[in-house]
Amino acid sequence: MLYPMKFKKFFVEKVWGGREFETKLGMKLPEGKKIGESWEVSAHPHGMGIVENGALAGQRLDDIYKEYKGELAGKKVYEKYPNKFPLLIKYLDVNDRLSIQVHPSDEVALKKHNEFGKSESWYIMEASDDATLIMGMKPGITKEKFLEKVEKNDFDGLFEEKTVKKGDFIDITPGTVHASLKGSVLFAEVQQNSDVTYRIYDFDRIDKNGKKRELHLQDSADVIDFGKEVEIKNTDFDDSENGKDILRKHIIKKEYYSIDKLKFSDSFEDVNNENMTIYSILEGEGKIVWGENEELSIKKGETVLIPVGINIKTIGSFEILRTVI
Repeated sequence: MLYPMKFKKFFVEKVWGGREFETKLGMKLPEGKKIGESWEVSAHPHGMGIVENGALAGQRLDDIYKEYKGELAGKKVYEKYPNKFPLLIKYLDVNDRLSIQVHPSDEVALKKHNEFGKSESWYIMEASDDATLIMGMKPGITKEKFLEKVEKNDFDGLFEEKTVKKGDFIDITPGTVHASLKGSVLFAEVQQNSDVTYRIYDFDRIDKNGKKRELHLQDSADVIDFGKEVEIKNTDFDDSENGKDILRKHIIKKEYYSIDKLKFSDSFEDVNNENMTIYSILEGEGKIVWGENEELSIKKGETVLIPVGINIKTIGSFEILRTVI
């Protein structure tokens, strides 16, 4: 019954969003809105994934997870996360300054919000020449100094600034302060299934209701990792696997997920007998085939969940992020 699935995109309007999903990724957006996020594989109530293809079309991902359990995600994954699908996969279009923010750990988020914490990773798909992010705190800034300054609406000299370019990868662990400061970035995001964010500063912007967005200064101060140094990792391919037509770059392995970047032409065969696999399509167009001549078209800006144990063959030239737990 199970098979590779695409989900209806859940678009989130943001004050810092834009229209790049349409111009760069070929998505059809609602007219006249600044769209900041496309939730691609989600079982979160704030943006539930609805299957778009095949026999399960129209069904919710959380219901599918409850029904199929380890047959979908893998036995060990389901045993670790029996009550909630563990990942949330997105694309983000940050066309203006992303609010300065921080996410809590599992311990804090489960206690305060009955949610997972939010560990996340960004792969930069596009970046303007002046793209600059806030990543981490300046050395020497303590919790006390932070609260003293922000309570006076003084945010100068608090945050580290880093430039980014296409192909950069950033792992943002809970407690890491982050934002965008200049330029624009378009990126693929892999994260825990959580929507808990503490906002530190929103550049005094006014929302559509004529009000400044809520800040969470004490909550932020309580969870910030003040000594955290953030690495911007280059993901250029430096080796090959399975012949000259397949390039593989292992980017990260952490408690919550592991991510590789793959680039291949013509075809690529894949099967994971331990757990599910998720493809975020960075470049290319073609199809996935499996079983008895079943197939699914895929292209740049789409995302596919491949249940555990399904032998698939990808036909076409692609660059993808391959996420597993």
